[in-house]
This record gives sequence, structure tokens and C-alpha cells, in this order.
Amino acid sequence: MKTRIGILGLGGVGGYFGGLLAKAYFGSDAIEIVFIARGETQRIIAQDGLKIVTDETEFIVHPKLVSNNPDEIGQLDYLVCATKTYDIEESLLSLKKCIVSETVILPLYNGVDAPERIQELFPENVVLEGCVYIISMIFSPGTIRKMGFYEKLFFGSKTASRSKLEELQDILQKAKIESYLVENIEETVWEKFIFISALASATSYLNENIGEILNNPESKELYIQLIHEIVAVAKAKKLKLPNDIVQQTIVKLEKSPKEATSSMHRDLLAGKNTEAISLTQFVVKEGAKYNVETPLYTKIANVLLPQ
Repeated sequence: MKTRIGILGLGGVGGYFGGLLAKAYFGSDAIEIVFIARGETQRIIAQDGLKIVTDETEFIVHPKLVSNNPDEIGQLDYLVCATKTYDIEESLLSLKKCIVSETVILPLYNGVDAPERIQELFPENVVLEGCVYIISMIFSPGTIRKMGFYEKLFFGSKTASRSKLEELQDILQKAKIESYLVENIEETVWEKFIFISALASATSYLNENIGEILNNPESKELYIQLIHEIVAVAKAKKLKLPNDIVQQTIVKLEKSPKEATSSMHRDLLAGKNTEAISLTQFVVKEGAKYNVETPLYTKIANVLLPQ
């Protein structure tokens, strides 16, 4: 029996890592990669494949199947989820037929609330925790553009069997994905969330990219203040973070491509729905839950999510 892996969400994250999996296992007798897509994206990938463009190279990959029809997709052994956080419930419930009790779900979203939300939908399933460091985006339907050298994937679970976790790690590493199976996955996910939440909130509120924030002392100070607020929330939750987490997060920004920005900022500029509920307002709500004041997050949430 083949191991069947579905990739739900073919944006910057799902498209890039799904593309590496499809490239590695093209024609494999053991592993089958299924892209779950609809509309123009589905049509173009089915016809021409998915193009991945990096700073150094470009290549085209062809999954075993690209579809959004659950009857056509069939049962999945693994489901990698990388849609926007506001699409979690609708997108997963549309695949109910494909998610059997043995299906292992790996969420790769920007926020930290996804595993809990998915577990509520599928209480019998193993839902892992995961996060990625990558700057990539949809360049055009069927084409993913990846910038810079970041492309790390972290995952883990306190409840999943070691054999399942190691099987997935083996699949990822054989696809030349820089993946890490980590014990303290909640802390790892929160370290990423601190970076992406502050970045998304700052870029969207200021309407500035990474280079503009770093070059403007007032903008950089706002970004740093956001980090301090979210770190205070994380500490109130008793998460064991590095002592220099604030400095580490600033360094991550300084090492990022200066012309890049957050996906939330790009969505805002394009007039699309944004992930402000999961990336900005979530911090305000967690702060209130743990009696931690988050005045700047609150101010930005009120701007990005007008009542």
C-alpha cells in the first residue's frame, strides 16, 4: 500500500514544501503526493505542473493528482495543511471523507491556535504541531517564488507515536526538506509565532517592508515593543523560551531579505481577507486571559480589525 500525502493550501508554504515532496516522489511506488487545489490553480497545475522559483534555480513539479474532489482524492495517510488560518474549519471539513482515523494531520500555519482548532474538528486524529521559517509567496497561479535562504520546517507532538513521527521525518528528509523533529515543539512554534506575529502586525500597521522598518528608528522601536509584549504573554503562559528571545527575534528580522514583507501585509495591500485575528488579536486575547497588558497590540488590532 502506498503512503498517501495530501497538501492542502498551495501558497508560499504548501506550494514550496509540497513542491519538494512532489519532486522527490514523482513516479514513486511507495509514496503518492496529492495537491488539493481548486479553480485556476488546479487547472494550471494539472495542465503545466507547479513551478518553483528560488534565487538560484527554478523547476517544475507534477503531483500524482491535483484535485479538490474528496471522492477523487480518497483516503490520506498524512495531510499537510497550509491554508490561511481563517480557512481552517471550512477547508478541513470539506475533506472529511479523506480524513480517516489513521490520518496524521500536520498544520503549518502562521498562528499557534491551529492544532487546537483542528483537534476539535477531528478529536480522534493525531494532530501534530509544526511551523516553518521561509519567505515565499504565490508569484502567479501555478508559480511559487521563494526568497532568501530560510527554509526550515519544525514539527513534533506530545501524544503521537514515535514511529509515526520518525516515518514522517524520514519522508521529509528524503525529499531534501530541512526538517527537524523536536521534543519541545510548543516552545519552537511560539518562537516562530513571536517573530511572525510582530512582523505581520508591524508591516501591516506601518505599511512598510522589512528594510523600511529596519531603516526607520521609530518603526524599529515599534517592532521591538511588539516583541516585548508578545514575549510577556508567552512567559505568562509558562513557556520555556530562550533568555535572549527578544534579541534573537530582532536578528531574524535583520537577516531577512530587506525587500520582503509579511504575507498579511501583502494580503492587506491586495484588498484580501487577512490573518489579523490569528496573528494580532490572538495576542490581545491571550494577554487578557493571563492579565498581561498589550497596549500596542490592542491599538494595532483595533486598526486592522475595525469593529
